[in-house]
Formats: sequence, C-alpha cells, structure tokens
Amino acid sequence: MDSLGTATAQFGFDLFKELDKRNDGNVFFSPVGISTAIGMILLGTRGATASELQKVLYSEKGTGSSRIKSAEKEIEKTEEIYNQFQKLLTEISKFPNDYELKISNRLFGEKTYLFLQKYIDYVEKYYHASLEPVDFVNAADESRKKINSWVESQTNEKVKNLFPEGSFNSSTKLVLINTVYFKGLWDKEFEKEHTKEEEFWLNKNTSKPVQMMSQCSSCSFTLLEDLQAKIVGIPYKNNDLSMFVLLPDDIDGLEKIIDKLSPEKLVEWTSPGHLEQRKVDLRLPRMQVEKSYELEAMLEAMGMRTAFRECGDYSGMSARSGLHVQKFLHRSFMVVTEEGVEAAAGTGMGFTVSSAAGCELVHCNHPFLFFIRHRESDSILFFGRFSSP
Repeated sequence: MDSLGTATAQFGFDLFKELDKRNDGNVFFSPVGISTAIGMILLGTRGATASELQKVLYSEKGTGSSRIKSAEKEIEKTEEIYNQFQKLLTEISKFPNDYELKISNRLFGEKTYLFLQKYIDYVEKYYHASLEPVDFVNAADESRKKINSWVESQTNEKVKNLFPEGSFNSSTKLVLINTVYFKGLWDKEFEKEHTKEEEFWLNKNTSKPVQMMSQCSSCSFTLLEDLQAKIVGIPYKNNDLSMFVLLPDDIDGLEKIIDKLSPEKLVEWTSPGHLEQRKVDLRLPRMQVEKSYELEAMLEAMGMRTAFRECGDYSGMSARSGLHVQKFLHRSFMVVTEEGVEAAAGTGMGFTVSSAAGCELVHCNHPFLFFIRHRESDSILFFGRFSSP
C-alpha cells in the first residue's frame, strides 16, 4: 500500500466483511485504531508471524507478481507505515475542543517476562503507547481490575468492566487493548425543534421509533445510479473530520451494496472529484452506538494464523519463548445528536418525508453504512453499519 489512508481503507473493508458475517445488527469499529494495535504487535514479531501481520495490514491485493517484494522493499514500506501512524496519532492528539477524539492502545504483559527495551522504545515512539507490566501469575484478578480501570479512564467511564471475573489466569502472558472514544460537533448543528419521532425500518416489515434530526444545508453529495444509492458527506467543526453516509434507495438494499463494495470504489466515490456540493435535505437519526469485539477469530480468518498461538514469533519483543497474544479486544463508542454531543431533548410527533424545495433528499430511515474520515491523512478512523436504533 502506498499510504496509510489506502492501507486503512483496505484493512477496514476486509475486517468489516468478517464482522458482517458474524453480526446482523449494528457494526462500529475503528480501522485506524485496530490497525494501530496490530502495528504495535508487528514491531515485536519476526519471520512468518511478521509476514502474516504485514499482509493483513497493508499487503497489495493484486497479482502474484505484485506481491513479490524484496526484503529491503518490505522493510522500507513497513517503516513508512510506522512513520505515518506516528504522524496521524500526533495530529489526533492536537485536535481542538470542538470535539473529543481519543484512540488509546495499551499492552499489558506478565511482569516476569523480560521485554526488550528496543521494542518498548519503538512502541512508545511510533504508537504513543506503552507496555505495562502486571502480575498475572500471582494476582490475575487484581491485574484484571487494573486493566478495567485503565479502560474506564480512556473512555470517559463509558466502558466499564470490560473483562469479567475469570478472564485471566496465571498462564496469561499478554493482553492487548484498543479503545476508541468519539464525540463530535457538526460544522452546522441540527435544530432541536426540527427533530421528530419517525419509524426506522429494519426491513420492509419491521420498524422501530427513532428521533430523526433534519436540516437543509450544503453538503458533499453524489448519486450512485448503478447501485441505486447515494452518498452524503457531513463535515464536523474545523473540517478535520467528515462523516460519510452511504444510503441505499431501497429499505432492503444495503446487502446488495455491501456485496458490490470495495475499498477502491469507496475511495473513488468519496473523492473530491466525484462529489459535488449540493443543498441536501438530510434526515439523520440520533445515534448512540457502543460495540465490543473479541477479534482473535476474525483476524485469524484474515491471515493472522500464528499471532495467537504459541508458535508465534515474538523474538523482537522478548528473548523468551512461548509468548503469544491471548486477547485482542476492541471497544468503540459514538454519540451523534443535534449538536454532536449527548443531550436530552423532548420532540414532537411527525411523519413527513417530503423534501425542502431545491434540496436533494437523504432520508436515513433504513439501514445504511457510515464512516468518519480524517481529511489530512485520508484515513478512515471509524466505519459502521447502522441497522437498528
């Protein structure tokens, strides 16, 4: 892959396909957050394990000849990705007060394992993360509580008791955690008085009530006539981030779009040359999405076959043998309201679907895809499917 944006788009799409197989409802995750965590592991892997992680993260999907790279090229490409992650995480940490965006990663390792100082230095340099020693051997439950406390602190106490009792024991060697917390402010707020209760259609026969926000404003917009769908881009404050919504025309049309979707098409459809500024009558439901995944099986299906096994090569992380990743958890949380912050508001009843004069109607009252992209790096920070309130 030539850039972090392209790499995270490909990785995010591949992971979404795995999540889609296993989840019928809402899906929400951070491609950048998870790939950052994998990148931290990659720093400490060697041999076949390192090759597997490289392919999962950013290997080309082209012909066999395009996959044949010299060792020097692979090292150069890997170092460039590390540098791009470092730059991205530095930029994220400087985001203004208009919204909260926090991507946190941490490795918790058994304290009797001697981790190489070079690895600890690199993971801090490139990923703004650290490896914290804990006593799994003698105090597994106390270690669990310590890890849970860290997760709470990184998610504004939105995620509690991530690991239940019995999650760890004396044989636990390493736990990797990635958390994502996002609370954003729209560049143009939705007016609360325009929010009405409507039906959100899960399919053609089933619906649930939802608080539907609405506004008519200038947005990036395009019609995908072949797919019978439309895309709208909604900017957040300062235009550093935008949410893109991919809405099928038909209530049951999302799966057809997913079957035909590719990361290349997603990049093409949302490129500046493909989108136009239009007046859009946007109807978007209030959303609160919180998801938690154990990703071991999905990442293994994507090609990380030795990373979670004792045969994994972590000789760049520790001189001792037998080290392997036991848990790979991802927890994400997002709130979308009129302002972009969590707020309570009384609303009236209303069922109108007519569009304001001169506006393109984007009425998100049935399942749709959405993703949040960082403008500077072109990286997809968050990707999701909203299927049910």
